[in-house]
Amino acid sequence: MADLFLNGFNTLSHGLLGYVVPFLFVLTIVVFFHELGHFLVARWNGVKVLTFSLGFGPEIVGFNDRHGTRWKISAIPLGGYVKFFGDDSEASTPSTDSLSQMTAAERSVSFHHKKVGPRAAIVVAGPVANFILAIVLFTFLFAVFGVPSTSPRVDNIQPGSAAEKAGFQPGDVILAIDGSKIQTFLDMQRTVGAEAGRELNFTVKRGDSTVDLKATPELREIKDRFGNVQRLGILGISRSTSAGEVTTERVNPASAFVMGIKETWFVVDRTFAYIGGLFAGREAADQLGGPLRIAQISGQVATIGFTPLLHLAAVLSISIGLLNLFPVPLLDGGHLMFYAIEAVRGRPLSERAQEMGFRIGLGLVLMLMVFATYNDILHLASS
Repeated sequence: MADLFLNGFNTLSHGLLGYVVPFLFVLTIVVFFHELGHFLVARWNGVKVLTFSLGFGPEIVGFNDRHGTRWKISAIPLGGYVKFFGDDSEASTPSTDSLSQMTAAERSVSFHHKKVGPRAAIVVAGPVANFILAIVLFTFLFAVFGVPSTSPRVDNIQPGSAAEKAGFQPGDVILAIDGSKIQTFLDMQRTVGAEAGRELNFTVKRGDSTVDLKATPELREIKDRFGNVQRLGILGISRSTSAGEVTTERVNPASAFVMGIKETWFVVDRTFAYIGGLFAGREAADQLGGPLRIAQISGQVATIGFTPLLHLAAVLSISIGLLNLFPVPLLDGGHLMFYAIEAVRGRPLSERAQEMGFRIGLGLVLMLMVFATYNDILHLASS
């Protein structure tokens, strides 16, 4: 096992520069907009912001703005935080003693002296900013670079596959799956890939007639061009493309915006489907990745081009937004949970109860990070 871990670290070190630069680019964009959401809504609600930090630990470089906020870049580039007036730590935990000794002027700009509504708005603004960033990035990509399009035609069928058992034939064109319209071969692949083991209803155009078929995608491990393994639902059909068949559809800004919203929702929906699959035993936990995996994927995607890197930034932004909404103390969702309890009770939880909650949340977050890093090292060692 020691050799396995050593091989994983050696693999990462060989491409360190190729991984680190794209990784920092992607993560910095995502973290900056997340914290900017907290920052802007706090300012709008009259809360004094003490610190806006990209990264944790010792400060590398920084400056003070005219409102007294310290903007800085810190040594450990694995996140960031905004510290408000009245916070006892970077996790926005309160201190009853310090809060009780504030003057009236200080209370007016203290985060913890604001009503539940403004506090909840400030906290939820971070994840919301992540979703907005994803929509903006997707919209930009669709509007500037267009959308590749290939008709959902069946050209080849693998022997013994789910498609053969269902009665698919070469030349069939898939019109809809479970009533949802299919416009491109990619639409079909994405829908089928997320529905392994579930029977799907296909509406197929065959010649001049329409045929209804039922097929259950099989769960298989598929390697991408970089050797990364994914578990996807496979129907067993393929598309042969010739010159001129793959087109790029130009999209106007309004349509691109709508598509950006739909693409963001698609990632959210697939993420919840994966989490549900974990609890139901349909998905494997080894697909969970941490900073090492993100760094590796960022480096790999960067070799393809800047456009795929922006797409990765959008997906990562959604993931971070969702993660922060989980009702775990220490995360934004944990704060929102405490505020919901406060709204129902009419008063906040005791300082001791909140402190215990934050300790439990810290433990859960650390366990998740250790598990994700363990998965990353195993993945790197086997690649």
